[in-house]
Parts: sequence; structure tokens; C-alpha cells
Amino acid sequence: MKLTAAALLGLATLAAPALAQDLPDLAGKEVVVVTENAYPPLQFLDKSGAAVGWEYDAMAEIAKRLNITVKYENTSWDAMIPAVSEGQYDIGMTGITIKDERKEKVDFSDPYMRSEMLMIVRGDEARFTDAASFAAIPELLVSAQPGTSPFYAAVYEILDGNEENPRIIKFETFGAGLEALKAGDVDLTLSDSTAANGYVAASNGGLKIIGTPLASEDFGFIFPKGSELVAPVNAAIASMKADGTLDALNQKWFVDYKMGE
Repeated sequence: MKLTAAALLGLATLAAPALAQDLPDLAGKEVVVVTENAYPPLQFLDKSGAAVGWEYDAMAEIAKRLNITVKYENTSWDAMIPAVSEGQYDIGMTGITIKDERKEKVDFSDPYMRSEMLMIVRGDEARFTDAASFAAIPELLVSAQPGTSPFYAAVYEILDGNEENPRIIKFETFGAGLEALKAGDVDLTLSDSTAANGYVAASNGGLKIIGTPLASEDFGFIFPKGSELVAPVNAAIASMKADGTLDALNQKWFVDYKMGE
């Protein structure tokens, strides 16, 4: 898919390149990384069933630079932060927005990406064109996952701040909400630009993005509180920013990769 210059700017890495640095050698330490495989192009299952994506490539590069052995596990978004907080996994990755309230439960890496919250509708939607016109039609519904950035964007950026507003239809996964949108059971769903652009590009005109971005957000990996992996991973991220690796991943997954092929 091809993104606009503005969209690419929103996906740009966040810090100026750091000076080259020596990275710690973790001597092949096994690290258990948990993900959801439901957030293209960050991490998802391709048509062959293989787990692929930006975060998988980034984690493979981090593993190489730090000399760690990565073992992957899967869980739902709702279970991820509590499970990592309890130490069931060493690292969590699924496009997790860095938020102060989450920092009370887990530690975050430095940001590796910035994205923007976008509104996704069916390709033939003509009743509304932005957040205000959606909010003005009371029978229209929006899907969102409780506890996620899209959920709070629906509550506070689009509707009235009431988390129990009946216009918000709650789904356990983003994928379920997207299917409800396609089926006409809801009229709008929200996602950051990484997943939104991926799904729209793969929809053959069945979906489109409307309006202007609602908000921007920074993504990071999560760790149990006090994890000794935070500093090494941050060092690896800094080195990947400095040498252009993150820029190359952005090019691969947000420009060159075509969802659904």
C-alpha cells in the first residue's frame, strides 16, 4: 500500500539518531514474548498462517543485537497487560500505547513508533464524514475494545465521555469489531493508523478512512515492573533508530507490503 507523506511522518521514529554504542550481550538468555497476532501490519497471520509483521522483525533484530533467544506465546489483548504484570511473560508486544495508568502495572520500553487514531467506515458510507457528524446521528454505533485507546477515543473524542454509552458496542478483539463493521452491525470502528491503513488497503474498497486523525499515540514494548530487560531493549531500540533499521522496517511494512497478497 502507499501512504501519504503525512501518514509516513506519523509513523516516523521518534528520536534523533543516537551515536553508535556498544550493546549488552545477554548470553543467549531465553525471553518469552507474548503477542496477539491481530494487529496488521505490526503482527498478524499471513495467508499461509505464518506469524509476521513489523514487531516480529523488530524483535528478531533486537534478539540478534542483544544475543537473546525469543520464544513466542499468544494471548488476547484483555489478558496481556495483567499477564505481563504478573510475570507470566517477559515482554508483551501488540502496538501497545504508552499510558501513565498502564505504567502503574508494567514498565514500558522507550517508544519505537508513533501512530494516529483513525476512523474506519464501510466504503459506501455517506451519512457522516467525521467525528462530529457521526456523533450527531444518535442511531449510529461504534465498535471498540474496552481498555484500549480506540475505546477511550470513542468515549472522549467522539461521544459524551460516558464509558457505558449504548452507542459503543464492545468486542473482545479488534478483528471482531471490524467484522461487525463489514456486516453492518456497527457503523464505525477506530484504530491507530498502522492497523487502519493495513485493513483498508486489503479491503478492495470495502473500507475507507474518514475525517482527520483523532489523536496521536506512542507505542512501546511492555515488561513486568522492574524488569532487567528494559535497559538492554531500550539500547537496542536506540541503535536501530541510529542506523536506520526502524526506518527500513517502516518502509517494508507500511509502504512496500501489500496486505492480503
